[in-house]
Amino acid sequence: MFFVTGNSGKFAEAAGVIPGLVQADLGVPELQADTLEEVASFSVGEAYKELGERCFVEDAGLFVDGLKGFPGVYSRFVEDTIGPPGIVKLLEGVENRNATIAAVIAYHDGKDIHLFRGESRGTIALELKGSEGFGVDPIFIPDGKEKTFAEDFAYKERVSHRARALAKFVAFLGKPL
Repeated sequence: MFFVTGNSGKFAEAAGVIPGLVQADLGVPELQADTLEEVASFSVGEAYKELGERCFVEDAGLFVDGLKGFPGVYSRFVEDTIGPPGIVKLLEGVENRNATIAAVIAYHDGKDIHLFRGESRGTIALELKGSEGFGVDPIFIPDGKEKTFAEDFAYKERVSHRARALAKFVAFLGKPL
């Protein structure tokens, strides 16, 4: 099965859970929409048109409470422009640093699109910490922990938003590929 992504970090996490996975970096367009579900559904539809085989995509977003859910569906744009240091800067003087990272997997089975959502709650660190992972891993501290995902990547791989979405997806598939 194809995982349509240009992000090698996302692919590595998924390949660790789904044996035999193949990465397809198609550069499918991303719809500008209000929800991760809309973005992922559109992208997997486009990917399926191009591949003609079952495939999935994953869209993720960081929703910061003190920024009224921003960057949310615009997380990739924020990552590409200001990155985690910019997010920390945006939060200077903001008391509520609580956040949710959500991931939505959209799977096209040849007929239908199926959606699987995973979430992690936590807070945004005051500074970047850790060297593992990618994206917001250096600034996201999951609830109940004192280290960022980048400081404890093994923990992230077990409990992250992506791990939770992948677990639902694998349960849906019901058998190894």
